[in-house]
Amino acid sequence: MKRIQYHRYGGPDVMQMERFEPPALRPDDIAVKVVYAAINPVDWKVRRGDLKLVTGRKFPRAMGCDFSGEILAVGSGVTAFKLGEAVFGVAPVKTCGALAEVVVAPQTVVGRKPESVTFEEAACLGTPGVTAWNALIDKAHLKAGQHVLINGCTGAVGAAAVQIALLQGAIVSGTCSADAATQAKALGVTEVLDYRKTNLATLSRRFDVVFDTAITMPIATGLCLLSRGGVFLDLEPGPAKIIRSLFDRRLKPIICTPRPAIMAALAEAARVGRLSVPSAQIVDFDAAIGKIANLEQGVGSRGKAVVAIGTAV
Repeated sequence: MKRIQYHRYGGPDVMQMERFEPPALRPDDIAVKVVYAAINPVDWKVRRGDLKLVTGRKFPRAMGCDFSGEILAVGSGVTAFKLGEAVFGVAPVKTCGALAEVVVAPQTVVGRKPESVTFEEAACLGTPGVTAWNALIDKAHLKAGQHVLINGCTGAVGAAAVQIALLQGAIVSGTCSADAATQAKALGVTEVLDYRKTNLATLSRRFDVVFDTAITMPIATGLCLLSRGGVFLDLEPGPAKIIRSLFDRRLKPIICTPRPAIMAALAEAARVGRLSVPSAQIVDFDAAIGKIANLEQGVGSRGKAVVAIGTAV
C-alpha cells in the first residue's frame, strides 16, 4: 500500500510517497479503500507541526483527513457498517491518513455515501461540512429567521456554512471577492459584500451570528457586528482565544469534531441536493504532493482540489 507521509514536521519538502502497512484494526475501526481524498489547509498545518500538542512526535505521520471510498474491513465492535459499503469520512488529525490507498479510521467519523452523490463529491463534504455544522448548529444554535454573516462565503467551509444556515431557515449575508459574487448568490446568499471594498468594522447592520471562515477578521470587528446575544465563530482557536472564550460567551472557538449524527445529517442534506462542496480540480495520486505544495504557497486554481486514488468496485 502507498500513502503520502513524512518523518519530521516541516515544509512541503518533507512529504514523501512511501509504502506502508495499515495498522491492525481496533474494535471501533473501519478500513476503507480510498477512491478520492480532498485537500484541506489543515493538512499542511498538521504537517508543519502547528498542532503537535495534539498530534505528538511519533513518526512517520500520514497526510490527509477527508476521504471517500469502500469499506474493506471492520473491527470486532463495528455494527453500523458492512463490507463493501460506500462511505465518506474525516480521519482524525491525530492519525490523518486519507491521502493513501487505504485509510483506517473510527466508525464515529464515517458516514454512508448516498447513491446520488459521487465519490468525488462525497470526499469534499467532510471537513467543510463538519466544521460548519460544529459552528452553526453546535456552538451558535442557529435558528430560523436569524441573520448570519459569513466571512469568506465561497470558500469550502464558507459554502458549506451558507447551505447549512439556509437549511436552518437563517438569512445569510456573506463576503467574497467581486468575481465570486455570482457563485455566492447561487448558493443563496442574500447580501453579498465585496471584501476588498467593504470595511466590516463600519457596517451599521448587526447579526445574530458572525462566522469568520476566511480567518481574516479581527475578533474586535466580529464582536462589534453582533446583535444582543449574538456569537462570533472563530476557526483559528489558539490557547489565548480559548481562554478568552471562557470569559466572553460571545466568542466561540471552533474545532472540527465529527460524530455519527453530523455525518448522517451531511449525507442526507447532500442526498436531497441541499449541500455540496464542489471540487475545482482533480489530480492523480502521483501529482498530489506537488498540488499540496502549490496550494500551501497560494499557487493554483481557486476551490477545492481532490486527489483520485483508487477505483470503486
